[in-house]
Amino acid sequence: MGGLFTNGIFPGRRRHQLTTLIVILAALLAGGCRGKRRKTIAVVPKATSHLFWISVQAGAMAAGRAAGVDVLWNGPPQETDYDRQIQIVDSMTAQRVDGLAVAAAERAALSGPIERATAAGIPVVVFDSGVKTDKYMTYIATDNYAAGRMGGAEMGRLLHGRGEVALILHAPGSASTMDRERGFEDEVREKFPNIHVVARQYGMSDRSRAMAAAENILAANASISGLFASSEPSSVGAALALKSHRLAGKVHLVAFDASDQMIALLKEGVISSMVVQDPYRMGYEVVRVLANRINGKTAPKRIDLTARLVHSQDLDDPDVRRLLHPDVGAAPAAAPAGR
Repeated sequence: MGGLFTNGIFPGRRRHQLTTLIVILAALLAGGCRGKRRKTIAVVPKATSHLFWISVQAGAMAAGRAAGVDVLWNGPPQETDYDRQIQIVDSMTAQRVDGLAVAAAERAALSGPIERATAAGIPVVVFDSGVKTDKYMTYIATDNYAAGRMGGAEMGRLLHGRGEVALILHAPGSASTMDRERGFEDEVREKFPNIHVVARQYGMSDRSRAMAAAENILAANASISGLFASSEPSSVGAALALKSHRLAGKVHLVAFDASDQMIALLKEGVISSMVVQDPYRMGYEVVRVLANRINGKTAPKRIDLTARLVHSQDLDDPDVRRLLHPDVGAAPAAAPAGR
């Protein structure tokens, strides 16, 4: 991560001030030409390649149609492409969009671009993952720490309170997954003193790298009885490692998020359980809150969404089916809690 602070993203106070001034002036010039055009809300995800973000996009587009606003969706192809995400956010600010939502791939790197957008008078919603600034309107995300503790409690149940476990982490600087990992470890340490975390490795938002990380851990720790993976690519990689080592059902995997491949692995028994978010709702709420702000309505500083634990026997439950396969275009059934 040290390269972020030496490759020109944060080159010094003077250049930062100049960048801020240029972005604000461009935004103000663009604002003078807006007239009565249809309002535009820009949504910048961490990446565009994973199913989670495709579901967020579907929810955002549905909310845009319901609110009568255009949704401009653009993000980097991979969650580790911090430079590209910064460029996209600054471009949206320069275009003078009417609202901006950002899922920060790296909590420090995206603080400056978000502050520049706010300084330009654009209402900003931070979603999915937090940033190291409070210069935004609303933060909308799964309560990731609570979701991580949910995963820790599930691991404790599966192992009957005793055993060695390892974590397949997501990527450094990703606030949402770091909260999940911290929640998992806090739950295990506080509630299950005979469960010990013996290894941690990053998958770097890549299934192949996550699989290699899990294989390395399994090869070095023959007594491991559980794995916790904090994201979809980490979960798929860990599951494939268990299959390749013929450890499915012998080593419990508590996975995070969901995809068609993960659902199939859950049915096979390779994944023991999944902690599932509601990305469709997240995308819907992001655009709904910004559209309301454009129309003069306020929103709470923080809106928490809840996760749900899913086992193979739950897959026929109507609520679980709606969560895993949302009705694209429909509004979520109920509003989330705010605080």
